[in-house]
Amino acid sequence: MPYPPEIYQEHNTSVLVEIVNRYPLATLISIENNQPFITHVPLIYNNGKLIGHIDKDNPQAKLLTNNNPVTAIFSGPDSYISPSLFAREQLPTWNYIKVHLTGKANAITNTEQIKNTMVEMTSFLESPDHKYILDANDVKMNQFINYVVGFEIEITHWEGKFKISQDKSDTEKQIAKQQLLSKTHQSIEATVQTLINVKH
Repeated sequence: MPYPPEIYQEHNTSVLVEIVNRYPLATLISIENNQPFITHVPLIYNNGKLIGHIDKDNPQAKLLTNNNPVTAIFSGPDSYISPSLFAREQLPTWNYIKVHLTGKANAITNTEQIKNTMVEMTSFLESPDHKYILDANDVKMNQFINYVVGFEIEITHWEGKFKISQDKSDTEKQIAKQQLLSKTHQSIEATVQTLINVKH
């Protein structure tokens, strides 16, 4: 039996880009001498590439250059799906939406270009209201730029892993969808409340 099951694979690049845009915080993975380097960093999609920046002291920074291979994982909503939700007997499962992108990383060395990518990233993240606009000429930017490394990833392979009860009936799909939405909201609310309680 082929793996992963084709029913859970999403091949529509436009759909994958939509997930990347909605959930831009990526898990960035590089390998050196069989040792994984992992960083969580926002990445912005632009015309077949992912653009970002990373702390220059991060050991992964040296691997984001010279066409080194890299994988970026973007995580959408996920949720446990209980058999108790359905009329017919079935097994527990977990639904999720993930996008795996692999590519070749190269450093952005031009200071002004790095600044511009940061401005563009902020503009993207501030949309649609744009209540804050980052100025590339801000004095703080001139200080900050010394502590980061810019990079871009040329995407060579797209893989969408969407497990959203595709193997169930239409009624069961709707039940699972509502559970995914509900559990995602509950999880966010509970996590935020926990953090608030910890801070106080």
